[in-house]
Amino acid sequence: MQKKFSYPLKIDELTQNEYTFALTADADELVDICSVLQVEKVLSFNAKLKLKYNMREHLLKVWGNVSAKLELQSVISLENFVQKYDVPFELYFDTKATYRDIRDLGNDINADVPDIVENGTINLADIAIEQIALKIDDYPRAEGEIFQYQCVGADAPIEKESPFAILQKLKK
Repeated sequence: MQKKFSYPLKIDELTQNEYTFALTADADELVDICSVLQVEKVLSFNAKLKLKYNMREHLLKVWGNVSAKLELQSVISLENFVQKYDVPFELYFDTKATYRDIRDLGNDINADVPDIVENGTINLADIAIEQIALKIDDYPRAEGEIFQYQCVGADAPIEKESPFAILQKLKK
C-alpha cells in the first residue's frame, strides 16, 4: 500500500547547503496520518523542516517544528476532544552508519546516538509524524478531567486476624 503523506529525500542529491521544507497535509493525507497515529481524527498537520548536510562528517541535521490538531477520545469520559500540538525537534542522521555501528554506540549511555539512513533515503513526512506520535499521551483526557474512583466495600472495616490466633486454631 502506497502511503499518501510521504516526502522521500535522497541523501545523494543533497549538497552542503541548508534546505527548508514546508509540509502541509491535504484532506486525503490527513486520513492517512489518522490511521498511522491511530487517533479519532486529524484536523490539521503542518511541518516546517530544515536540513543541513555535513558531508565530511556524514551527518545530516534535521530540525524544525511540527504542528497538528488532533481529535482524541478521552479515556475517562469516552468523549472526543480536540488537542493542539506544537513540537520543536532536532535530529541527527549518520549517513554512513550501519545498525551494527549504532548498536555498539548504544552501550555507552552518554553517547548521542544518531539515527540511521536506510537505503540512502529519509522520509520527511515520517519524521514529522513521528514527532507528533511521541507527544500524544498514552491515556488522553480532556483538560480538567480527573479520574475518580470509589472502592466498593471501603466503608466496612477490615478485620485482620492475628497470626497467633490462626496458629491456635491449627493446634486444636
